[in-house]
Amino acid sequence: MKALATIMGIIAPATAFAASGASDESSGIFVWIFLGFFAMIVVGQLVPAIMLITGLVKGIVAKKVTGAEEK
Repeated sequence: MKALATIMGIIAPATAFAASGASDESSGIFVWIFLGFFAMIVVGQLVPAIMLITGLVKGIVAKKVTGAEEK
């Protein structure tokens, strides 16, 4: 247990020094390319999800309407 505390005491300050990296204010082109690629993935996943939800709602509504007409 003492060894674990010692290791954590050594690693914790090292991560604090690593976090104080360069403070570049402008985002590079690669950051914008990455964000655009991420946005394309999110939109690509939203389109099938919306189609699935609309189909589900149509199916639920259609069953209720046909069930009422048969009675």
